[in-house]
Amino acid sequence: MSNLKNFLFTSESVSEGHPDKVSDRISDMVVDSYLAGDPFSRVACETLTTTNKVVLAGEVRGPEIKQDILIEKVRQCIKDIGYDQEGFTWKDATKIESHLHSQSADIAIGVDSSGNKDEGAGDQGIMFGYACKETEELMPAPIYYSHKILRLMAEDRKSGKLKNIEPDSKSQVTFEYIDGKPSKVKSVVISSQHSADVNQTQVRDLLRPYMLKSIPKNFLDGFNEDEFYVNPTGNFVIGGPDGDCGLTGRKIIVDTYGGAAPHGGGAFSGKDPTKVDRSAAYAARYIAKNIVASKIAEKCLIQLAYAIGVSKPLSIYVDLFDNDLEKNKFIVEEIRKNFDLSPRGIREMLSLNKPIYEKTAAYGHFGRTPGSDGSFSWEKTDKINVFSK
Repeated sequence: MSNLKNFLFTSESVSEGHPDKVSDRISDMVVDSYLAGDPFSRVACETLTTTNKVVLAGEVRGPEIKQDILIEKVRQCIKDIGYDQEGFTWKDATKIESHLHSQSADIAIGVDSSGNKDEGAGDQGIMFGYACKETEELMPAPIYYSHKILRLMAEDRKSGKLKNIEPDSKSQVTFEYIDGKPSKVKSVVISSQHSADVNQTQVRDLLRPYMLKSIPKNFLDGFNEDEFYVNPTGNFVIGGPDGDCGLTGRKIIVDTYGGAAPHGGGAFSGKDPTKVDRSAAYAARYIAKNIVASKIAEKCLIQLAYAIGVSKPLSIYVDLFDNDLEKNKFIVEEIRKNFDLSPRGIREMLSLNKPIYEKTAAYGHFGRTPGSDGSFSWEKTDKINVFSK
């Protein structure tokens, strides 16, 4: 984020029912299905969702999974999200195709370990990790509260507490920053698909409590109600993949830091952890979060760079935003000494060869709570001592 002291900054989130997120969920279900059968499976799965159609395509290497079993799992994803509409449903009216095939032998040669050769990165690329003290989870405030609004809405929608609201929703929160810190919320936007039984005034009344429950009161002091926008274009009855085609990997800013930090461009969902687009971004967040949690810096940006078939990162970049060159040098040295950032090292450090990815597909890959199943292991702050001078 900019070194400006006083400014407005906005981030958006989308719900699990957004077409692109439906695609992400299905792609990550495929990853988990293969990893559950063989923790060393290779998966690169892209999903397209549109009116009454789902198409899977990509490359896999791992256990044989019968197509009808995979298709049934796709239907369960759609059902859990909450779609049973005329234009998109978990039932047979929505047709599902799978065009997954074996991974290229040329890619496998570059990625696999053999003899004295360590396992290489699955592709070239740059990955970023970021952490800051704006929230307890060490995430930027705009994206964190944008996620929270939609997550709470989804929980109540699925439990039956929130009625007449459908799965496809978006949120956007604008913060005013003073002296570089979030001071108050300037505007909130919630757009949500709804049933034809409610008007826009009723939708506004249904959704307003989720803004109030999600954002701390001190940030809403003096909030101008005219800056709370609900479905600004009017009716939003047709939505989800029926209203807009969805594709895997199109919400990479939503998945990360809401634009508060750079992004290397590579999506996460549908990729097994040998793909450094995913695993190295998790490692970079893990390091950045532990640096900030150690209190040696208020915020931290990490960049890692890789080449296909090469095991070690080509470069490690650290920005602590305080112009302390000695401290920066110390941090880089400690990273090199204490973190194995080869693809294999990252997977072992964070225990990534597990079926833990489907739940990452919505509401952000970062700022989440580590699970007992090994999910969100990159959110642990168990390396604080490494950075304590």
